[in-house]
Amino acid sequence: MRIVIDISPAVYHRAGIGRYAHGLTTAVATEAHGHQCGTFYNRPHGITPLLDPDLACMPCRVIVWGNKAWRARVLLAYYLNRAQDPIIGEADLFHATDHLLPNLHTIPSVFSLHDLTFLTTDTHTTLSKLFLKLAMGRFLTRADAVIVPSEATKRDALKFYSPPPDKVHVIPYGVDSRFFHVESGAIEAVRHKYGLPDAFLLTVGTIEPRKNLTRLLGAYLALRAQGVAIPLILVGRRGWRSREFVKKLEDSQLGPSVRILGFVDDVDLPALYAAATVFAYPSLYEGFGFPVLEAMAAGTPVVSSDAASLPEVVGQAGLLVSPYDTNGLAEAIRTVIAHPDLRASLREAGLQQAQRFTWSETARATLEVYEAVTR
Repeated sequence: MRIVIDISPAVYHRAGIGRYAHGLTTAVATEAHGHQCGTFYNRPHGITPLLDPDLACMPCRVIVWGNKAWRARVLLAYYLNRAQDPIIGEADLFHATDHLLPNLHTIPSVFSLHDLTFLTTDTHTTLSKLFLKLAMGRFLTRADAVIVPSEATKRDALKFYSPPPDKVHVIPYGVDSRFFHVESGAIEAVRHKYGLPDAFLLTVGTIEPRKNLTRLLGAYLALRAQGVAIPLILVGRRGWRSREFVKKLEDSQLGPSVRILGFVDDVDLPALYAAATVFAYPSLYEGFGFPVLEAMAAGTPVVSSDAASLPEVVGQAGLLVSPYDTNGLAEAIRTVIAHPDLRASLREAGLQQAQRFTWSETARATLEVYEAVTR
């Protein structure tokens, strides 16, 4: 079987979806005994991105269209019922990982549905939301199989689009091995590089309303009122409607007690997680939730919201609270900070939970779906 996987999210480092495209593709290439694994991505004219070495070694097909042009062509092809199989080239199966499935008539396809945030939250631009509302139902109908990372995302898919339940396969994502067993030297180097204190509260993710950072800030203010003076460190790009949170942070007059590091080098993330005293993730909605998994793998105690897929990822290995309960969030964080024995037990439980999520297992389960749709 000639497998072609869309690696566009990995090429352009699109947060969690990029992690998925990279982790899955490299693992499939390793596990796909007897199959050929190739890649596909789109790029704007005049731009040649540098591919990760793990991806650059695979046969690759590139189309020279920017994101908007490529999406417009795909959507038009559905409306005009024009086959786009020649664009993909020679393939026995195409795996769409970027919420974008070309209109394929002869090549079997698998579609990864990461989440339905464009329907459940206000976190997309108007143009992005319009495209997904026009296209998502067509993608889910056209695909021979749909892969989702959690039971929560499957429930959303069945609720909003009603595909046949046996067409939707729950296959959790994996976590890179580099997040486990971070060396103390790497932790100290990261502390020095970013000027981090010995103890701090960490959160990682794009600064946008869905990440619920305003309530995290409220919980942090409550902690300080109780005499808990641990600094809060935020890692992530400023995203959709981030100004609202930044303005609240400025008005809080917390000064250097709260720092926004912004985007940090991916190579530094394992040590950043491992250096933190507590990892807090009060997100309102996640299709999966890479940050909580990575924090657990790095041995950091986790306080997470109980929304959507997050209980599936965290299991019994962290403290779960309602994302709408600011006082409950503050109390959970305070409890973890105040009790070393609890931190130790959460650290051990988190490591065990994270070890259940491997890219090799994700790849093997995905290959079973590939083989089923090409029989």
